[in-house]
Amino acid sequence: MEQGNGQRHASAGFQQIVQREQGLHRSLKPAQLAMIAIGGAIGTGLFMGSGFAIGFAGPGVLLSYAIGALVTLLLMGCLAEMTVAHPTSGSFGAYAEHYVSPLAGFLVRYAYWASIVLAVGTEVTAVALYMGYWFPQVPAWFWIVSFSAALILINLVGVGIFGAVEYLFSMVKIVAIVAFILVAAYIVFGAPGSTGSGAAGAGFHHYTAHGGFLPNGLWGMWVAVIVSIFSYLSIEMIAVAAGEAQDPERAVLQAFRSTMIRLGLFYLLTLALMLAIVPWNQAGAQKSPFVQVMEAIHVPGAAAIINFVVLIAALSAMNSQLYITTRTMFSLARAGQAPRSFGEVSKRGIPVRALLLSSIGIALATGLNVFYPGNAFLLMMAISMFGALFTWFMIFVTHYRFRRQWAAAGNRPLAFRMRGFPLLTLLGAGMMLAIMLTTLLTDAFRMTLITGIPFLAALSVAYLLRFRHRAAPAPLPANDAA
Repeated sequence: MEQGNGQRHASAGFQQIVQREQGLHRSLKPAQLAMIAIGGAIGTGLFMGSGFAIGFAGPGVLLSYAIGALVTLLLMGCLAEMTVAHPTSGSFGAYAEHYVSPLAGFLVRYAYWASIVLAVGTEVTAVALYMGYWFPQVPAWFWIVSFSAALILINLVGVGIFGAVEYLFSMVKIVAIVAFILVAAYIVFGAPGSTGSGAAGAGFHHYTAHGGFLPNGLWGMWVAVIVSIFSYLSIEMIAVAAGEAQDPERAVLQAFRSTMIRLGLFYLLTLALMLAIVPWNQAGAQKSPFVQVMEAIHVPGAAAIINFVVLIAALSAMNSQLYITTRTMFSLARAGQAPRSFGEVSKRGIPVRALLLSSIGIALATGLNVFYPGNAFLLMMAISMFGALFTWFMIFVTHYRFRRQWAAAGNRPLAFRMRGFPLLTLLGAGMMLAIMLTTLLTDAFRMTLITGIPFLAALSVAYLLRFRHRAAPAPLPANDAA
């Protein structure tokens, strides 16, 4: 009984945050939650961003993505533990507010919101590139506007419809990736006429040809880790979506386990086979490496099919990111750190104004495609990187404080616990800090810290001048008309 009282006492302060974020509908099923995480993490990062990573690291990109997967696994362990204790749409922003400081919660929410808003821009930029495969004469902005309008409408209808659409999108991706793995494995290992190294020049000899396994050295491999983290970005949305799950604890644990297995398999295995078919120095950034593989093996119509799949992948990731930015802005408004109107929800439980505001990344992507069509994707990826890296770093910091305070209160163990604490938590934080510093030393990602640090400083000044002494407003009615 004393342990139960201690746990309730430790959660009492956080319960105020949960109360102010009420109004969203708990309609997401565990399977949908897992697919939402996959939808966010298997998108442009794998299908398009992998081309940039291969350019940095060569075949050593396999090590880069393995390191990124390790960091992601540590992050998800920390996040799953906190989410099981406190399922709410404010998620890691709310955890930082409660366990670190109100300023930390403010910075995490805004940095993450800005990051994912720009990430939406990278996805819709990729959509325009993929559509150019079939319609090269149609301007990119047309596809950006058309697909964006459709996805905004899906997010306006209701979280149940959003979950169903995202489930379908993600299922298409999973089926396609599994098919790709089977076809690629056949080409590498079992094609007629092969002697153990595949047909049509395919084989693992590509790993050491063209400059060796690490053609750009260990530094190139490490720089590609930055792209791998960008690829895994959005897996953390499991924690945010848990606030609208029917059974948060079961949904989070199921999503955590299944997502990590699938992501590790999909990323590492597909890259391994891809590099065995297409030499690393032919993997360009203007066309998905997946499409290049299908063109290389001369399967009739296969390249067009893969291009359709990567189009679905980008739309899926964009759909998930619109969802996540909307809930983050909703949480900011409910905390009194954004205009109150962004915390209002419709009768369907949708923060409509927060959704419309969170769509500004689409407008930015449209402008960049008009004025900088050749560099739009890489530029938006570099700028959006900071908020994501900072958020992941702060999740590790928050987990360290969370576990210390939870244990100090004498609470009973949680249903899910991150193993290896505090060493693995500190390892994750240290690796994220090292990755952030690395961006400053690379031409491709230097804009990450150059734009990110002043942005963080400006947010800190805004908080100290305007929000430092402001109390969170009273909770809005559950179904305010938005």
